[in-house]
Amino acid sequence: MKRAAESRSRAGQKRLSPSQVRSFQRKVLDHFARQGRKLPWRSRINPYRILVSEIMLQQTQVDRVIEKYAEFLSAFPDFGALARATTAEVLGVWSGMGYNRRALALRSLAEKVMTVHNGKLPQDPENLLSLPGIGKYTAGAIMAFAFNKPVVFMDTNIRRVYIHEFFQDRHGIHDDELLPLVEQTLDRDDPRRWYNALMDYGSVLKREQINPNRRSVHYTRQSPFENSNRQVRGAILKSLVKESPLSVAGLVKRTGMDTERIESNLVRLCEEGFIRKEGRNYVI
Repeated sequence: MKRAAESRSRAGQKRLSPSQVRSFQRKVLDHFARQGRKLPWRSRINPYRILVSEIMLQQTQVDRVIEKYAEFLSAFPDFGALARATTAEVLGVWSGMGYNRRALALRSLAEKVMTVHNGKLPQDPENLLSLPGIGKYTAGAIMAFAFNKPVVFMDTNIRRVYIHEFFQDRHGIHDDELLPLVEQTLDRDDPRRWYNALMDYGSVLKREQINPNRRSVHYTRQSPFENSNRQVRGAILKSLVKESPLSVAGLVKRTGMDTERIESNLVRLCEEGFIRKEGRNYVI
């Protein structure tokens, strides 16, 4: 372990020459000029729209997010509208996105923005990280995409680009080795465009070759959705959004799922605040 940490430390001190930096930047930006994606959150930019897109993009494919993004903004066009929404309203619009916890965290975040930050998303990482549902990556993404600030952060697409370009013959690559290269190659004059370009290049790399991220120590496969508790929870919430209250028997009938699994997931959903029990029935 100590030897691995020392190796990462030495690799982290690696410096690219000015010509290497220029060559890499030119390659990424040229690709962006030719094949950059036209995504709805890249136009009419404001902090709320960027936040919504970033929360939606967590663990969800871009094409699916595009389908839901406009619908969500139509229902909740700003922080105030989202903060006033009920759980049922938010989950109803979110339905089909999966990982419903993100939707409730987003609503809680909107409430805190309205009550603590006068309706405006903070422009510093420390305050962003204090908000529900925001981790290091999302804070960095908001700083870059919403406020065009030259911050250094990592995500799966960024990781894929730097592994492909600078570690083609290596396995077990740690982010500690990549982040110094992200910092060295950052376009500080226009970080928003730069990170958009990195995202699009990384997306293409995943489609056109064996995913370079498999050579990262941080790589994990997403667990299958079919027959998972995520599927059961999603089916329960979808049923309750459409019709509430419902009993266990009613949920079993509407979802076609096993009674035991319905009951165990109902307990968890109640504990996590998604739903509540009223007598023998459950409501959102």
